[in-house]
Amino acid sequence: MEFFSSQESLTFVQWLLRALVGFTFFIVVAKLMGQRSLSQVGLLDFVIVLLIGNIIAHPLSDEGLGLKGSMITMGSILVLYLIGILFSLRSHKTRKLFIPDPLPVIENGQIIYKNIRKARISLDVLLSELRKKQTEDINKVALAIWEPSGEVSVFLKSGYQPLTPTTLNTPIQPFQMPRTVIREKEIDYNELNKFGKDQTWLLNKINTTYGNVQLKDILLATIDENENVNIFLYH
Repeated sequence: MEFFSSQESLTFVQWLLRALVGFTFFIVVAKLMGQRSLSQVGLLDFVIVLLIGNIIAHPLSDEGLGLKGSMITMGSILVLYLIGILFSLRSHKTRKLFIPDPLPVIENGQIIYKNIRKARISLDVLLSELRKKQTEDINKVALAIWEPSGEVSVFLKSGYQPLTPTTLNTPIQPFQMPRTVIREKEIDYNELNKFGKDQTWLLNKINTTYGNVQLKDILLATIDENENVNIFLYH
């Protein structure tokens, strides 16, 4: 563990260990800071910008420091960054580490305070986001979701949604958001159980509606309140 303390010189492996520890430490700190702190910047991008900026600044401003250690550290961090991106693209669990799930902060006109705390935003920030969406009354909101990007997506109750020629003669229906039941070839059994359905029902429904479609071909599948399944294929 000598690489933790001050040294006159470090070996190549010790520089690599310092980079790994620093990268992991910054990820933990950034996660603790919360979604609002990251705003439009992704967690990995946020960490890489902070680390590389600090690593290169010191040897450029201090003639007593060489570039060798900084270059090894930056190269190691870049490799870790690319590995993190690769794993986040291929694994949903890894992606959840870097990109947290959206949080519902308002449902049917009721503020979900515990999710506001999870998102680390104040009530004033939430109201500001609603005003940006031209929504002045919380009671009009069917669903508001705090996105990983730091923005709030707002869905109004059916009675407050703008009328269009196609809806003028249509009875008003309560707002329902389709649920994702398949994401990148993996079935979300928790969402499926909310409808009281199982894997066999889902696959039979897909085959009945879309023909011979295999689970490995499905990028995304959603189900609505009428148990209609909509799928999106990889190709």
